Amino acid sequence: MIRLRSLFAAALAAVAWSGTAIAQSAAPLRLEAKIPLGKVAGRIDHLAIDLKRNRMFVAELGNNSLGVVDVRKHEVVQTLFGLKEPQGVGYDPNQDRIYVANAGDGVVSVFQGSDLSRVGRIDLSQDADNIRIDSMAHQVLVGYSDGLAILDAISGKRIADVRLPGHPESFQLDPTGKLVFINVPEAHQIAVVDRTLGKQTEAWKVPGAEANFPMALDSENGVLLTVFRKPPAVAILQLASGQVQVRLPTCGDADDIFIDAKRQRFYVICGEGFVEVFEKQQAAYRSVGRVPTVSGARTGLFVPELDRLFVAARESGSNPAALWVLDPGSPP
Repeated sequence: MIRLRSLFAAALAAVAWSGTAIAQSAAPLRLEAKIPLGKVAGRIDHLAIDLKRNRMFVAELGNNSLGVVDVRKHEVVQTLFGLKEPQGVGYDPNQDRIYVANAGDGVVSVFQGSDLSRVGRIDLSQDADNIRIDSMAHQVLVGYSDGLAILDAISGKRIADVRLPGHPESFQLDPTGKLVFINVPEAHQIAVVDRTLGKQTEAWKVPGAEANFPMALDSENGVLLTVFRKPPAVAILQLASGQVQVRLPTCGDADDIFIDAKRQRFYVICGEGFVEVFEKQQAAYRSVGRVPTVSGARTGLFVPELDRLFVAARESGSNPAALWVLDPGSPP
């Protein structure tokens, strides 16, 4: 009897272990590494990549600094100080320049990529935020205050401004170079801006949804993905009309969303402490899992060329700030 009980317990343990192993192997993202960011306190905002030098730029908002991380060696190679609440960051490979948008003073700081020296600044009055680089048009677009500034990437001069009905959060550029889609949560809308006309031409609304911050553009499938925080949900809209195709509940306090075209997935990074993974199955997206991170880790960057998702994890308790490297596994 004792032997039978022992065998039964061992069998149960084996089944439990097997179930855990299966669950872990089935996870849509695997933690590959945590790259320590050093003495970085407070909130961390957006990221950008310099693929040629394998460098990731990390906007360390609460630390008033920009971290420069070698993503191959998994180490910080330099930290740039003297910033004021850096939020957005963009890298222009054509001009080899890094642009950092500062919320504290509204300045866009410009650094040379080769030696990380400061080579310029553009004053945008206040709350400079998200940055997008249009390499084809040689332009840098920056959301700030209640407008969208367009900078010439060659001269560094401000060449245009578009007024908006509130502060712009995440925005995406139409590959044709004509349209810009902008989350404006204060106005409860997605603003559609015509760059050729230099003004907003449409305002898309999603009834019953508020606080739209992250955004991703899937031009191949003709849709725009916007994440709302109240209630937490992803809205997928048709690019041609702004009509909502579907709403999907998601994790809370999201600030970034990225499309993984190779796997027909998208990733929602949530400050609630998860990355939620959605996958296209039978022509519809479904959640395939929430991968735990840490509370407050709500920004990151998916780099298709490296086939990795990076998540910025702020300092929490005894855990120092780190850049998490998540492996999405082999494509189907």
